[in-house]
Amino acid sequence: MNVRAHPVSPQAVAGALPPAEELDRALRDATPAEIIAAAVRTVGRDQLALVSSFGTESAALLKVMVDVDPSIPVIFLDTGWLFEETLAYRDTLIAALGLRDVRSIKPLEATLSREDKDGDLWFSDPDACCRIRKVEPLARALKPFAAWINGRKRFQGALRAAIPVVEADGERLKFNPFANVSRQDIAAIYASAKLPPHPLVASGFLSVGCMPCTSRTAEGEDSRAGRWRGRPKSECGIHAVKAS
Repeated sequence: MNVRAHPVSPQAVAGALPPAEELDRALRDATPAEIIAAAVRTVGRDQLALVSSFGTESAALLKVMVDVDPSIPVIFLDTGWLFEETLAYRDTLIAALGLRDVRSIKPLEATLSREDKDGDLWFSDPDACCRIRKVEPLARALKPFAAWINGRKRFQGALRAAIPVVEADGERLKFNPFANVSRQDIAAIYASAKLPPHPLVASGFLSVGCMPCTSRTAEGEDSRAGRWRGRPKSECGIHAVKAS
């Protein structure tokens, strides 16, 4: 695997990156493992990160990543509003999968004091809450990297229904190795690797984000129906705002 031996600046790597459209054409029928391996070859391990919510389906992508290269850094956005079960699940998966470099990123205290001093921004302006607790922290965390991996799937629908396998994200590349997978594929990875489920799945949570904006999913509902229920919002913003 063509991993760079010495650190290179993201700006230098970005100048030499192939177009996202070219990579997408080459990888659109590749397996998740092949896509992650291609990401490593394209930018080098030191310029690549995987962003994980440690949510209800996250263990499958993390398992595939570990099989390719367990040293790829994993960025986890600890918003301050996560379920205790999610934090515990993060620690469980770190141990179970042997994850070597998980970076828990929190919002800046100065920003919280200035923009959400009462802790109720999630109710009055959920977009602003996501911005200061997820979008801005992720932008900080991605600064050292030329590309990142995430776990979005087309079967999740809405804005995710037509995502490519590789896309441009500002100066970075964004790899979506699970774009083509099905729910059955994910279940098969969990079963074959004997991966532990997220603790909240048994309680009816099919997609888990921040505690105030996540509810149980009723039978027959879309898996993300419990996110921001009753609001015209389906994404936190990290996939809508191009990382700078």
